[in-house]
Amino acid sequence: MSFKNFSFNSRIAANIVAAGYTTPTPVQKQAIPKIMQGADLIGLAQTGTGKTAALVLPMLQRLMRGQRGTLRALVIAPTRELAEQIHETITSLGTRTGLHSTMVFGGVGIQPQIKQLRRTDIVVACPGRLLDHIGRQTVDLSRLEMLVLDEADQMFDMGFLPDIRRILTHLPPTGCQTLLFSATMPAAVHRLADNILNNPVKIQAGNDAPAHTVSHAFYPVAHHLKTALLLELLGKTPTGPVLVFTRTKHRARQLGGKLAKVGYRSTSLQGNLSQARRRDAMRGFKSGKYQILVATDIAARGIDVAQVSHVINYDMPSTPEAYIHRIGRTGRAECRGEAFTLLTGEDKQMARAINAAIGRPVERRTLEYFDYKVPGPAGGNQPRQRGPKRSTGKRRGPKGNRHTGNGAFGFLSPRRARKQGRAALGSPA
Repeated sequence: MSFKNFSFNSRIAANIVAAGYTTPTPVQKQAIPKIMQGADLIGLAQTGTGKTAALVLPMLQRLMRGQRGTLRALVIAPTRELAEQIHETITSLGTRTGLHSTMVFGGVGIQPQIKQLRRTDIVVACPGRLLDHIGRQTVDLSRLEMLVLDEADQMFDMGFLPDIRRILTHLPPTGCQTLLFSATMPAAVHRLADNILNNPVKIQAGNDAPAHTVSHAFYPVAHHLKTALLLELLGKTPTGPVLVFTRTKHRARQLGGKLAKVGYRSTSLQGNLSQARRRDAMRGFKSGKYQILVATDIAARGIDVAQVSHVINYDMPSTPEAYIHRIGRTGRAECRGEAFTLLTGEDKQMARAINAAIGRPVERRTLEYFDYKVPGPAGGNQPRQRGPKRSTGKRRGPKGNRHTGNGAFGFLSPRRARKQGRAALGSPA
């Protein structure tokens, strides 16, 4: 089967060819015909299966007919990164159609958005800023024909469902075609779908488990040795682009800086960054400017980089679903990928839950010649605790800890971390 079977408008068909699309993915084969028939739809699909194009192509086909410059399609996404990805797909596949898409999210000035909203066909929005525009009456949903809720499970996880319900009160009284896409389907999202969709068609590509193209490994390690083990993994594993996930914004920033200091082309992506810096991190990672991106879960669903070879969970995710979304950034488009998770003693329960989600025990590995017996800092395994100052003003940890490579999370100064990291691991790529 090819995209020619869908009989798209000739301009859209030309854009499909220009984008390099040849054979539809399973979710595209199932979803596109149903959407083009006007049906409401629930799409369950793993990340990296092509669902963005599955919703965008029939949307463009529908909007080619009818009045231009009027808001007729709305896509709601939970994060700015995902919104930008969807907008870029619309722009790419909508070239020469005369249709215009506008991004609406916070963290940037609202006036340029207001100007663009005066004449647009499609809005891709995050819930909070969209409600702001609705309150200002700069967005008019009265002529909406299509509504898409993408990554509905993450919108639930992030507490957006009340905002979604407020937005729904502004839809046309006659309703519109509604599409709901999600990688998993918790009970709250099921209830939302029951309330807003009309006799929906349900499609599913794969299941709620990670893609078969990804291999998994747990690396048990003491908390205070996590950074040292990460450096060993990076130094001894041939990789392409690497995503490293942390639990907190502070740790993402500190770890990204640590990797840069020992020679890696590394940056971080977390919620405290300005939109310009977030965009630089995303685009730099996609272009190859940065080899490693250290991120919080804000990036788990907004990164579409087919060449990511490894996802490393520096911190264990909080749910099995979050694990699935994180590692969905690798093994995309039938490429092979690897997912490594640093496993501490407090992570045992989540490890069992991940094993259940995958359907088999994840392999546990150790690194040969890595010293797992280095004692932690006095007073407990506090990763950022430091020892007393020396007379020179430099910080120094307890004897025996200086070679752990912990940097910002242990006792090494940046200079010592850089020196020992390069000596032990060689010059990073």
